[in-house]
Amino acid sequence: MNASTVTVIGLGPMGRAMVNVYLAKGHTVTVWNRTASRADDLVARGAVLAATPAEAVAASDLIVLSLTDYAAMYAILDGVGDALAGRVVVNLSSDSPAASREAGRWLADRGAELLTGGVMVPENMVGTEASFVFYSGPRAIMDAHHDTLDVIGRPHYKGEDLGLAQLWYQALLDVFLTGLSSFAHAAALLASGGVKAEELVPYARENLDLVKLLLAGSATAIDTGDHTDHGANVTMMSATTDHIVAASRDAGIELELPKAVQSHYRRAIEAGHGRDSWTSLYEVIRRG
Repeated sequence: MNASTVTVIGLGPMGRAMVNVYLAKGHTVTVWNRTASRADDLVARGAVLAATPAEAVAASDLIVLSLTDYAAMYAILDGVGDALAGRVVVNLSSDSPAASREAGRWLADRGAELLTGGVMVPENMVGTEASFVFYSGPRAIMDAHHDTLDVIGRPHYKGEDLGLAQLWYQALLDVFLTGLSSFAHAAALLASGGVKAEELVPYARENLDLVKLLLAGSATAIDTGDHTDHGANVTMMSATTDHIVAASRDAGIELELPKAVQSHYRRAIEAGHGRDSWTSLYEVIRRG
């Protein structure tokens, strides 16, 4: 792969990780950050510090943004004038699908094209074999810059709709963050009995392995709408959620998470899914 020129705007942990990977692969990297001192060690490694956002944008055809949200993009790029014309902006900031689509219109009005993305690993894994990134936007733009973007993680292109990358990003984080919260809640429940969280780890791993085995079949049931019970019907599982809430209440810990799950099952029963598989929760959830 030939080395390229790229601009990275935003030098938080993720942005810095991307710059370091690009520099290590021999790319020419221009950087800009509101707090310029964050670039000191990157400049020492070979990055070029732009004095202004306009200078940073003008330095490369490919502009990678690693910011808090899309509002930060407007705050930074609104004053760059004509510098955006002809550029490709890759926004790897987290926001909603709707915000991504609006950003595409905003950039198009300024002569630029947008790829939206979501990095699916923490900063210490950027550029490793485990790193992957969801992208959406114009296919031709994705193809043109595939190799440069591949440096920070395997590109997973999800379609022309600019909102799709964020939809995938938020969906995966939905699974990830809920899983972490459930582990913290389970640890708090066990702590009420004097059990250390480290003792939970091997059992939680086995439990998650079971969840992995269930995913493919569950996805088929959800996609086809066939929620035939195969031994885990809603009524049975609902009773279990009642017991988890009761145990949590007795332990004096927060009830929000188990009550949310309990609500899913109770509403599924109200909707007539009591004898159906737990996958029928999807029908309740998607209706809001």
